[in-house]
Amino acid sequence: MSKRDFYEVLGVSREADEKALKSAYRKMAMQFHPDRNPGDEAAEAKFKEVNEAYDTLKDSQKRAAYDRFGHAAFENGGFGGGGAGAHDFSSTMSDIFEEFFGMGGGGGRRSGGRERGADLRYNLDITLEDAFTGKTVEIEVPTSVTCDDCSGSGAKPGTSPTTCRTCGGAGRVRAAQGFFTLERTCPSCQGRGQVITDPCESCSGSGRKTQERTLSVNIPAGIEDGTRIRLAGEGEAGVRGGPAGDLYIFLSIRPHELFQRDGADLYCRVPISMSTATLGGQFDVPTVEGSTSRVKVPEGTQTGKQFRLRGKGMPIMRSSQHGDMYIQVTVETPTNLTRRQRELLAEFEKESSGENHPESAGFFSKVKDFIDNLGA
Repeated sequence: MSKRDFYEVLGVSREADEKALKSAYRKMAMQFHPDRNPGDEAAEAKFKEVNEAYDTLKDSQKRAAYDRFGHAAFENGGFGGGGAGAHDFSSTMSDIFEEFFGMGGGGGRRSGGRERGADLRYNLDITLEDAFTGKTVEIEVPTSVTCDDCSGSGAKPGTSPTTCRTCGGAGRVRAAQGFFTLERTCPSCQGRGQVITDPCESCSGSGRKTQERTLSVNIPAGIEDGTRIRLAGEGEAGVRGGPAGDLYIFLSIRPHELFQRDGADLYCRVPISMSTATLGGQFDVPTVEGSTSRVKVPEGTQTGKQFRLRGKGMPIMRSSQHGDMYIQVTVETPTNLTRRQRELLAEFEKESSGENHPESAGFFSKVKDFIDNLGA
């Protein structure tokens, strides 16, 4: 009798994640557990079937094999009982494990042990003004560079690395486990395929030395916070002559004391006096480029009113255009009043009416109607 599909047994789709598998297993294991179904052979068979399905699918390696070959992946002598078919199957499984789980030992190494150098990260802080104008920044980066004495080979000058005897220069060794033939990184040469019997004294056989380098980084005008700049080949030197990694510069723009940025637009909050807001007036505001712009305030301006200065924002990268600058005013309530100032404000209040304060008059009119409706 052929086995049922393991996903069908658990009642889940083939895309089910680990959480869904575990939930389905617990539900069905509880349903068919022998303690709950004493003497029920059908329930006991179901329980064993559920356990077998979950044991296979919960293991990522077994699940990968099952998804590709089905039950044949776990039957003795699958694909021809150990003949040529089984050998092909084992080789294919080795490729699968290498692809999914990195068990093949190939990795990012090159022939002759020339391994690519690691990528580096550098965090760079700049001001908003720097982001507006753009600039060139000199940075000091501690990194690994190719050893000059051995030219990156790791071997003492006048000598050279020898082929690894364990793997024969392949950098990988094979191990048979049942019908599987798995490849892994050679433990003798760590996948390089070569060993150094007489290491370079300057770099102790690594082919690299650590030192600081000065690099020039071009910051284009209009660059935004969080931008990543890639400098190809400026990372760590490769192992034994391998290609260098890359340097990634992560840019952050320091907060500004006057401006807040949103894309290419800038925002500035400006407090104005109560008399200026009431009678109208004007004031000058600075711009990020270093000049000033005049803003005219109409009579009766309220807190939160915004004024737009076109083209006074940040430059837009790869464009000749600029964003806008928005001025948001806040009407400041006067404090530390003199006696005369208090008298004048009290006199003004006596002369005021709802026409002078339409917003508050409208609000309290709604409050009165609300209370009257509650009473009714």
